[in-house]
Amino acid sequence: MSILIKPIITEKATADSELRNCYSFEVDTKANKLEIKQAVESAYGVSVEKVRTVNVRPDRKTRYTRSGVQHGKTSAVKKAFVQLAEGEMIDLYANM
Repeated sequence: MSILIKPIITEKATADSELRNCYSFEVDTKANKLEIKQAVESAYGVSVEKVRTVNVRPDRKTRYTRSGVQHGKTSAVKKAFVQLAEGEMIDLYANM
């Protein structure tokens, strides 16, 4: 199973990558910082300085329908913010 699930490409993440050389990824919920660092270094061929992680809780939703109340939730995800060494960069749009 892969540790890196997908890169996060939003306005905030793009600005962060341009200004601070920090890239965002959605990762496996059981991965630790060392595994994330090794996965990014091997996948993109860059050197990683710092890794920060965030566990995002699931959103709970309630819908009132004719047949009754429906409860549901989204899945929990883990995000990793990876800061690269000075002068390094990742081209996320190269594989499109």
